[in-house]
Amino acid sequence: MSLEFSHIGFAPHYIDYHDAWEQQKKLHDSIVEGKSPSTVMLLEHRPVYTAGKRTEDHERPFDGTPVISVDRGGKLTWHGPGQLVGYPILALPDPTRVVEYVDLLEDIIMRTVATYGVKTIRIPQRSGVWVSGGDGPDRKIASVGIRVNHGVTMHGFSINCNNDLAPFAQIIACGITDAGVTSISLECGRDVSPTDIVSQIEAELRNNSKSLVRTVLSTPVTAPADAGMQGIKGESQ
Repeated sequence: MSLEFSHIGFAPHYIDYHDAWEQQKKLHDSIVEGKSPSTVMLLEHRPVYTAGKRTEDHERPFDGTPVISVDRGGKLTWHGPGQLVGYPILALPDPTRVVEYVDLLEDIIMRTVATYGVKTIRIPQRSGVWVSGGDGPDRKIASVGIRVNHGVTMHGFSINCNNDLAPFAQIIACGITDAGVTSISLECGRDVSPTDIVSQIEAELRNNSKSLVRTVLSTPVTAPADAGMQGIKGESQ
């Protein structure tokens, strides 16, 4: 099996969302055709709001800031400096097991965050990785939102490292009104940047490549055209 990694934009060379999106699409087509190995794109975006297919008008930025509509599942979120974004473009071993794929991404994120002393949880019926609020609101520290087309994944995950959380206050993030947002740096009390955690994310993905990537990529993928989203899992990045 083959799994490669591509660093396409880290501080101070943040990448525009449209540029990364075009790279995703080209890479996806190449993997579907059997011309390229499964690849994980890792980066930091310039500040941007993106809206999944389930976003409602009242959830958009209160100040009229532009939003880019994308073809992943889920609702509205923000990407920007200080947030590690990963786009795994992978030929899944079983393209229909989308929920298991999302669970594995969440496991990888949880193990990585735990090395900084941050205890995380899952919340039933809500995707992503969370920090328990105890008697107060829970706080989202990482999001997962994907699409599977012709058996190959698109979009992926974002992990709040040391990014400004203020942009989330201008939207109803992921359509959730009863929870907050946090970062690794805020939770552990020291500065943790995307470049601090990227090598561990890569190692975790490599260690799980057997579960993530189809063994043979020499022929075009013939799985159903679009597996879409299954249930609530993975719907919100």
